[in-house]
Amino acid sequence: MKLGNRTLEDARRLFDFLSEGDEGLESVDIVLAMGGQDLEVADTAAAAFFDKKAQWLICSGGFGKDTSALFREEEAVLYGRRCLELGVPEDRLILERSAANSGENFRFTRELLARREIFPRTGTVACKPYMARRAWATGAKQWPEVSWSVARPRCGLLEYVDRGRDINTVLELMVGDLQRLRVYGGRFQVPVEVPEDVWAAYERLAAEGFDRYIIREI
Repeated sequence: MKLGNRTLEDARRLFDFLSEGDEGLESVDIVLAMGGQDLEVADTAAAAFFDKKAQWLICSGGFGKDTSALFREEEAVLYGRRCLELGVPEDRLILERSAANSGENFRFTRELLARREIFPRTGTVACKPYMARRAWATGAKQWPEVSWSVARPRCGLLEYVDRGRDINTVLELMVGDLQRLRVYGGRFQVPVEVPEDVWAAYERLAAEGFDRYIIREI
């Protein structure tokens, strides 16, 4: 599907806003790879594990809203396999195979590590570019004892989709994520201010039909 100029401008506005995040400290206790359909996140997580000199790399994810009909194995299993291929030691890799959303990525990982008596103080979340802002906001709310930073590919919207991703799916997911920043603020995530021009772009994209992942009942 070819996007019109205004639609593409709105999509870029959402992508750029959602992709902002602090890269944080030079070293961290853990790297948490947030599961999803973008398997390149595993590469980002492995790179962060080595760059940040982390003690542990946790791949978190079962089957979520965008992978339940796409994958036959849990997101964590697919991510973990790729991390091993990239040289992450098996004894430093932990799989959390049940999370179905971003809040559960943090809560379930926290519970899993606590059972192993692992209590991190610093962490980096590895995620899709446009998940960066919401990933940080979720971690800050769900696991406030950890000082979080974000690792994601540095790229623009068109570069990201040119790597073989479907532009319509990316827009649908971004629209859903942007809505959740405002709807979940103070509940499941720390509040994040959404500028009016970004919210206006969200509303136009939703009105154009990129509303597959919008929460209908709030």
